[in-house]
Amino acid sequence: MKKFLVILSIIVFTSTAYGGKKLVLSTLDWAPYIGKSMEKNGYVAVLVKEAFKRGGYDTQFKFYQWSRVVGLAKSGKVDGYFPEYYSKGVKSYAIFSDPFPGGPLGFFKLKKSKISYKKLKDLKKYKIGTVFGYVNTKEFDSASYLKKIPVKDDLTNFKKLFAGRLDLLVADKFVGLKLIAENLPTKAKYFEFMSKSLEEKDLYVCISKKHKDANKIINAFNNGLKKMEADGSIKKILNRYGF
Repeated sequence: MKKFLVILSIIVFTSTAYGGKKLVLSTLDWAPYIGKSMEKNGYVAVLVKEAFKRGGYDTQFKFYQWSRVVGLAKSGKVDGYFPEYYSKGVKSYAIFSDPFPGGPLGFFKLKKSKISYKKLKDLKKYKIGTVFGYVNTKEFDSASYLKKIPVKDDLTNFKKLFAGRLDLLVADKFVGLKLIAENLPTKAKYFEFMSKSLEEKDLYVCISKKHKDANKIINAFNNGLKKMEADGSIKKILNRYGF
Protein backbone atom coordinates (compact mmCIF):
# COMPACT_ATOMS: atom_id res chain seq x y z
CA MET A 1 0.00 0.00 0.00
CA LYS A 2 2.82 2.40 0.93
CA LYS A 3 4.57 1.63 -2.36
CA PHE A 4 1.35 2.42 -4.24
CA LEU A 5 0.98 5.75 -2.44
CA VAL A 6 4.56 6.72 -3.24
CA ILE A 7 4.04 5.93 -6.94
CA LEU A 8 0.75 7.85 -6.93
CA SER A 9 2.46 10.86 -5.33
CA ILE A 10 5.15 10.83 -8.02
CA ILE A 11 2.52 10.70 -10.78
CA VAL A 12 0.54 13.58 -9.25
CA PHE A 13 3.68 15.69 -8.76
CA THR A 14 4.87 15.06 -12.31
CA SER A 15 1.55 15.97 -13.90
CA THR A 16 1.27 19.10 -11.76
CA ALA A 17 4.81 20.23 -12.54
CA TYR A 18 4.86 19.51 -16.25
CA GLY A 19 1.44 18.82 -17.61
CA GLY A 20 -1.22 20.81 -15.79
CA LYS A 21 -1.12 24.50 -14.91
CA LYS A 22 2.59 24.64 -14.18
CA LEU A 23 4.91 26.34 -16.67
CA VAL A 24 8.70 26.28 -16.75
CA LEU A 25 10.17 29.32 -18.50
CA SER A 26 13.82 30.08 -19.18
CA THR A 27 15.21 33.59 -18.74
CA LEU A 28 18.44 35.45 -18.03
CA ASP A 29 20.07 37.92 -15.66
CA TRP A 30 19.25 41.20 -17.39
CA ALA A 31 19.03 43.87 -14.70
CA PRO A 32 17.26 46.21 -14.19
CA TYR A 33 14.48 44.23 -15.89
CA ILE A 34 15.06 40.78 -14.41
CA GLY A 35 17.69 38.96 -12.34
CA LYS A 36 18.21 36.21 -9.77
CA SER A 37 19.45 38.64 -7.11
CA MET A 38 16.79 41.32 -7.65
CA GLU A 39 13.76 41.73 -5.40
CA LYS A 40 11.29 39.06 -6.56
CA ASN A 41 13.56 38.73 -9.62
CA GLY A 42 12.69 42.22 -10.90
CA TYR A 43 9.96 44.05 -12.76
CA VAL A 44 9.62 41.69 -15.71
CA ALA A 45 9.50 38.57 -13.54
CA VAL A 46 6.80 40.07 -11.30
CA LEU A 47 4.72 41.13 -14.32
CA VAL A 48 5.05 37.78 -16.11
CA LYS A 49 4.28 35.73 -13.01
CA GLU A 50 1.20 37.84 -12.18
CA ALA A 51 -0.16 37.83 -15.73
CA PHE A 52 0.12 34.04 -15.90
CA LYS A 53 -1.40 33.71 -12.43
CA ARG A 54 -4.43 35.68 -13.57
CA GLY A 55 -4.60 33.41 -16.59
CA GLY A 56 -4.63 30.31 -14.38
CA TYR A 57 -0.96 29.23 -14.58
CA ASP A 58 1.80 28.92 -12.01
CA THR A 59 5.31 29.65 -13.29
CA GLN A 60 8.84 28.57 -12.50
CA PHE A 61 11.77 30.57 -13.89
CA LYS A 62 15.18 29.08 -14.73
CA PHE A 63 18.13 31.42 -15.34
CA TYR A 64 20.78 30.75 -18.00
CA GLN A 65 22.94 32.59 -20.51
CA TRP A 66 20.82 33.83 -23.39
CA SER A 67 21.89 31.34 -26.06
CA ARG A 68 20.77 28.50 -23.78
CA VAL A 69 17.58 30.33 -22.79
CA VAL A 70 16.49 30.34 -26.43
CA GLY A 71 17.90 26.89 -27.22
CA LEU A 72 15.90 25.22 -24.46
CA ALA A 73 12.69 26.74 -25.80
CA LYS A 74 13.52 25.78 -29.39
CA SER A 75 14.01 22.16 -28.35
CA GLY A 76 10.91 22.09 -26.17
CA LYS A 77 12.89 21.38 -22.98
CA VAL A 78 11.13 24.35 -21.36
CA ASP A 79 7.65 25.67 -22.08
CA GLY A 80 8.88 29.06 -23.21
CA TYR A 81 11.18 31.97 -22.45
CA PHE A 82 11.31 35.73 -21.88
CA PRO A 83 11.97 38.63 -22.23
CA GLU A 84 12.32 38.69 -25.99
CA TYR A 85 12.22 41.40 -28.67
CA TYR A 86 9.84 40.89 -31.58
CA SER A 87 11.33 39.22 -34.64
CA LYS A 88 9.83 37.25 -37.52
CA GLY A 89 12.66 34.75 -37.15
CA VAL A 90 11.54 33.82 -33.63
CA LYS A 91 8.05 33.02 -34.97
CA SER A 92 9.45 29.90 -36.63
CA TYR A 93 9.77 28.18 -33.24
CA ALA A 94 7.73 30.24 -30.75
CA ILE A 95 4.50 32.19 -30.32
CA PHE A 96 4.72 35.80 -29.14
CA SER A 97 2.59 37.23 -26.36
CA ASP A 98 1.17 40.73 -26.40
CA PRO A 99 3.85 43.33 -25.60
CA PHE A 100 4.76 44.95 -22.30
CA PRO A 101 7.11 47.92 -21.68
CA GLY A 102 10.82 47.71 -22.37
CA GLY A 103 13.32 50.50 -23.07
CA PRO A 104 15.55 52.19 -25.66
CA LEU A 105 17.98 50.03 -27.65
CA GLY A 106 21.04 51.68 -29.12
CA PHE A 107 24.79 52.08 -29.08
CA PHE A 108 27.23 52.66 -26.26
CA LYS A 109 30.60 54.22 -27.03
CA LEU A 110 33.46 55.79 -25.13
CA LYS A 111 32.94 59.51 -24.51
CA LYS A 112 36.27 60.34 -26.09
CA SER A 113 35.13 58.74 -29.34
CA LYS A 114 33.89 61.08 -32.09
CA ILE A 115 31.62 58.42 -33.67
CA SER A 116 28.21 59.62 -34.86
CA TYR A 117 25.76 58.41 -37.49
CA LYS A 118 22.65 59.29 -39.42
CA LYS A 119 22.13 55.86 -40.95
CA LEU A 120 23.60 52.44 -40.14
CA LYS A 121 25.83 52.43 -43.21
CA ASP A 122 27.76 55.30 -41.61
CA LEU A 123 29.04 52.71 -39.10
CA LYS A 124 30.52 50.27 -41.66
CA LYS A 125 34.12 50.78 -40.60
CA TYR A 126 33.55 50.21 -36.87
CA LYS A 127 33.72 47.04 -34.76
CA ILE A 128 30.36 46.59 -33.01
CA GLY A 129 29.82 44.26 -30.06
CA THR A 130 26.69 42.10 -29.97
CA VAL A 131 25.53 39.10 -27.93
CA PHE A 132 24.99 35.59 -29.31
CA GLY A 133 21.29 34.98 -29.98
CA TYR A 134 20.05 38.49 -29.18
CA VAL A 135 17.38 39.99 -31.41
CA ASN A 136 18.09 43.70 -31.91
CA THR A 137 16.28 45.45 -34.75
CA LYS A 138 15.36 44.10 -38.17
CA GLU A 139 17.59 46.59 -39.97
CA PHE A 140 20.59 46.09 -37.68
CA ASP A 141 20.37 42.30 -37.57
CA SER A 142 20.14 42.05 -41.36
CA ALA A 143 22.95 44.56 -41.99
CA SER A 144 25.63 42.18 -43.27
CA TYR A 145 27.84 45.15 -44.16
CA LEU A 146 28.42 45.91 -40.45
CA LYS A 147 31.34 44.41 -38.49
CA LYS A 148 29.34 42.69 -35.73
CA ILE A 149 31.33 40.72 -33.16
CA PRO A 150 29.18 38.47 -30.92
CA VAL A 151 30.10 37.41 -27.37
CA LYS A 152 28.34 35.56 -24.55
CA ASP A 153 26.93 38.57 -22.64
CA ASP A 154 26.67 42.36 -22.45
CA LEU A 155 29.25 42.78 -19.69
CA THR A 156 31.93 41.19 -21.86
CA ASN A 157 31.18 43.79 -24.52
CA PHE A 158 31.55 46.68 -22.07
CA LYS A 159 34.94 45.36 -20.96
CA LYS A 160 36.03 45.01 -24.61
CA LEU A 161 34.77 48.52 -25.40
CA PHE A 162 36.75 50.03 -22.54
CA ALA A 163 39.86 48.09 -23.59
CA GLY A 164 39.62 49.47 -27.13
CA ARG A 165 38.78 46.12 -28.73
CA LEU A 166 35.40 47.46 -29.88
CA ASP A 167 34.30 50.84 -31.21
CA LEU A 168 30.64 50.42 -30.26
CA LEU A 169 28.31 47.94 -28.63
CA VAL A 170 24.57 47.56 -28.99
CA ALA A 171 22.50 47.22 -25.82
CA ASP A 172 19.42 48.34 -23.95
CA LYS A 173 20.20 51.71 -22.35
CA PHE A 174 19.01 50.77 -18.86
CA VAL A 175 20.72 47.37 -18.93
CA GLY A 176 23.97 48.99 -19.98
CA LEU A 177 23.88 51.68 -17.31
CA LYS A 178 23.07 49.08 -14.65
CA LEU A 179 25.93 46.83 -15.74
CA ILE A 180 28.38 49.71 -15.68
CA ALA A 181 27.25 50.92 -12.26
CA GLU A 182 27.50 47.46 -10.69
CA ASN A 183 30.54 46.02 -12.45
CA LEU A 184 32.63 48.93 -13.76
CA PRO A 185 31.81 51.81 -11.40
CA THR A 186 35.25 53.44 -11.57
CA LYS A 187 35.02 53.49 -15.36
CA ALA A 188 31.43 54.79 -15.61
CA LYS A 189 32.54 58.31 -16.54
CA TYR A 190 34.15 56.99 -19.73
CA PHE A 191 30.97 55.48 -21.28
CA GLU A 192 27.97 57.09 -22.91
CA PHE A 193 24.77 55.96 -24.60
CA MET A 194 24.48 57.60 -28.00
CA SER A 195 21.60 60.05 -28.26
CA LYS A 196 20.37 58.55 -31.53
CA SER A 197 18.89 55.21 -30.46
CA LEU A 198 17.93 52.36 -32.77
CA GLU A 199 14.46 51.75 -31.39
CA GLU A 200 12.22 51.93 -28.33
CA LYS A 201 11.66 48.24 -27.64
CA ASP A 202 8.69 46.36 -26.24
CA LEU A 203 9.23 43.03 -24.48
CA TYR A 204 7.43 39.70 -24.99
CA VAL A 205 6.95 36.24 -23.56
CA CYS A 206 7.52 33.46 -26.11
CA ILE A 207 5.97 30.00 -25.79
CA SER A 208 7.59 27.11 -27.65
CA LYS A 209 5.60 25.78 -30.59
CA LYS A 210 6.55 22.31 -29.38
CA HIS A 211 4.08 22.72 -26.51
CA LYS A 212 0.72 21.27 -27.54
CA ASP A 213 -1.14 24.03 -25.68
CA ALA A 214 1.04 26.92 -26.86
CA ASN A 215 -1.84 29.04 -28.18
CA LYS A 216 -3.91 28.41 -25.07
CA ILE A 217 -1.01 29.44 -22.83
CA ILE A 218 -0.35 32.65 -24.78
CA ASN A 219 -4.05 33.55 -24.67
CA ALA A 220 -4.07 33.02 -20.91
CA PHE A 221 -1.06 35.32 -20.50
CA ASN A 222 -2.55 37.97 -22.77
CA ASN A 223 -5.84 37.92 -20.85
CA GLY A 224 -3.96 38.31 -17.59
CA LEU A 225 -1.91 41.16 -19.05
CA LYS A 226 -5.08 42.98 -20.17
CA LYS A 227 -6.51 42.71 -16.65
CA MET A 228 -3.31 44.12 -15.19
CA GLU A 229 -3.35 47.02 -17.64
CA ALA A 230 -7.01 47.74 -16.84
CA ASP A 231 -6.56 47.87 -13.06
CA GLY A 232 -3.29 49.80 -13.11
CA SER A 233 -1.12 46.91 -11.89
CA ILE A 234 1.47 47.28 -14.65
CA LYS A 235 2.00 50.95 -13.86
CA LYS A 236 2.34 50.18 -10.15
CA ILE A 237 4.97 47.49 -10.81
CA LEU A 238 6.92 49.83 -13.12
CA ASN A 239 6.88 52.58 -10.48
CA ARG A 240 7.95 50.13 -7.78
CA TYR A 241 11.08 49.26 -9.77
CA GLY A 242 11.88 52.81 -10.80
CA PHE A 243 10.78 52.78 -14.45
